[in-house]
Amino acid sequence: MSRLTVGQWFAWAAVVMAVVTAIGVGLGIAAIIRLNDARDLVVDRNGPAVIDSLSLSNALINQETGVRGYALSGEEAFLAPYRNGVRDEARAIRDLASVTTSAEHAQVRRDVAVIELRASEWHDLYAMPTIAAVRAGGPNAHSRPGADLGRLFDGVRAALAVEQREVEHVRDVGKQRLTSAANFLTAAFIAIAVLVALGLAGVVLGLRRIVSQPLRRLGRRVRRTARGDFEHRIEGAGPRDVLELTDDVETMRRRIVSELEQIISANARLDVQANELQRSNAELEQFAYVASHDLQEPLRKVASFCQLLEKRYKGQLDERGDQYIEFAVDGAKRMQQLINDLLAFSRVGRMPTEQETVDVEEVVGLALTSLTAAIEETGAEVVVEGPLPSVRGEVALLAGVFQNLIGNALKFRGDERPSIRVQARRDADMWEFAVIDNGIGIEPDYAERIFMIFQRLHPKDVYSGTGIGLAMARKIVEYHGGRIWLDTESTAGTTFRFTLPALPEDL
Repeated sequence: MSRLTVGQWFAWAAVVMAVVTAIGVGLGIAAIIRLNDARDLVVDRNGPAVIDSLSLSNALINQETGVRGYALSGEEAFLAPYRNGVRDEARAIRDLASVTTSAEHAQVRRDVAVIELRASEWHDLYAMPTIAAVRAGGPNAHSRPGADLGRLFDGVRAALAVEQREVEHVRDVGKQRLTSAANFLTAAFIAIAVLVALGLAGVVLGLRRIVSQPLRRLGRRVRRTARGDFEHRIEGAGPRDVLELTDDVETMRRRIVSELEQIISANARLDVQANELQRSNAELEQFAYVASHDLQEPLRKVASFCQLLEKRYKGQLDERGDQYIEFAVDGAKRMQQLINDLLAFSRVGRMPTEQETVDVEEVVGLALTSLTAAIEETGAEVVVEGPLPSVRGEVALLAGVFQNLIGNALKFRGDERPSIRVQARRDADMWEFAVIDNGIGIEPDYAERIFMIFQRLHPKDVYSGTGIGLAMARKIVEYHGGRIWLDTESTAGTTFRFTLPALPEDL
């Protein structure tokens, strides 16, 4: 079984059915030919032969009757049956010759030849002399030929009787052959039906045993594996490609078992890491609490006392002393700002709140309100181009993104009056926002570096800041399901773009 594929078994099944069909067709054709031959013998030959034989008999009897009447009466009217009989005799013999050409009619042909011989003798020895004598001497002139009448025409009658018995015998034989051929045809069709039924049954049962049953067994084993029983080996039998499929499935089972073991091992490691992460988050929460309270309290004291020193002793110390106090106050303030920014960065996405549908125009308005002093100080022009859409998110976080990008545009301005534009456009299932300025710009080489925490492109004594703003903007945008990038194709100023998912009802 394993030497052949399923397709090859089906091909063999087709060959078997073709052979069975060919045998059945051949048997049917032979039966039909036999029936046609028998029918041709009975209908086209024996039937006309019987009729022609009767016609020949009638023609000869008419001749004998006509000659006898003419001999007794001498009237020409009695010769009409004779003349018609002669004509009918010739036609009957010709017709008999045309329908008795087969081997079955050989004896009939010989009997007809005897009839022709006897009829010819009767014509030559009696009919023609009698007619001539009557014409010459009247009705009494035929006394001598009349003595031979019974003997000569009795021979004709005897030959006709023999020929008609032979014709009837051939007819009976033909009927028997026709009946036998009809019975053979019936038996042939029954045999064909039985042969086809047996062939189909054999093919179906064979394919069921060779193909269907192995596939069902394989299917049961595969379903057992699919339900989670990976320990049992999958074995099969049957055609070659079923065995190959079984091997492939068994290989897949072993691979699943191997990967399942790896997954279980990985899950165990993940559980350990999750516990470690949970512990680390707890420690981070504790650190955040300490950073927001315990660390800032000493810093506030340092900043406060440095400011008191600056107020009380300003002008009493030399220029270097005043500078030292100013450095201490500035350092304490920057340390406080750095701690506050770090806390804000760590909180993004760590303690998520329920997002709601927010109007981005209102979000931009909140950001501009927070930047009012910087906008008035720089005389900047901030333009919101077109209506801005609504998205789902946290208002405070999204406002922080716009505040950071617009604030950077105000901070890193050029010699010209700052001009800032806020845009939005639809991009498939996302909204793409853009903040465009005419500032000093950013080199494309730094397009990724600027989003890393604490990465600065300028000294802090030239441009203030902690280097956390863009990193926090990226974290907020990614937390909302979008992405942010620097448009490196912009040739003037700086263009930041970021995306946010569109609302489901807008899709």
